[in-house]
Amino acid sequence: MEYPLLFIFVCMQTIISILRGINLGSHNKIPMPELKALYEKAGFKNITTYIQSGNVVFSADKENLETLPAKIEQFIFKKYGFKVPVIVRTAEEMEQVVNTNPMMKDKSKDVEKLHVTFLSDHPQKEHLEKIKTYSYPPDEYMIIGREIYVYCPNGYGNTKLSNNFFESKLKVTATTRNWRTVNELLRMGKG
Repeated sequence: MEYPLLFIFVCMQTIISILRGINLGSHNKIPMPELKALYEKAGFKNITTYIQSGNVVFSADKENLETLPAKIEQFIFKKYGFKVPVIVRTAEEMEQVVNTNPMMKDKSKDVEKLHVTFLSDHPQKEHLEKIKTYSYPPDEYMIIGREIYVYCPNGYGNTKLSNNFFESKLKVTATTRNWRTVNELLRMGKG
């Protein structure tokens, strides 16, 4: 009896999905209970949502990790008729995101002004080189792997370092969460 339970435990992992552009004003409305039901229909387990901006923590088979974003996007499109980009990270990857934040070393930075932009893929080297020419002080950004650590002392709503900016320069899908949300998603993922 213990062996099948162990097998299920080993085959499942905790995933954090971050949806871009839902429930902003009147655009792309998806109530969180409906989103949770959609994930259940997709066959995921242990589903929890966090705030209205499209953060979902759930369990899935390890072998499906590569295809998860497209699978979730397809389920959303089928039900709602609009495309929602989805980016996923494992709980372990999210822990690395939190532990790697280079801006946390500067104690003068207000953590309420810190954000992480999650990228769907590693940007190509040529795009990484080109983006280095852009600077918008006092805002700062640092790209590490598939994450961009963003500091906006005048608020994220006032920065040019938006999802659209990074997508146009790096040619990958991007979505941003504030530092508090990133830490809460990690807490939920490790829960």
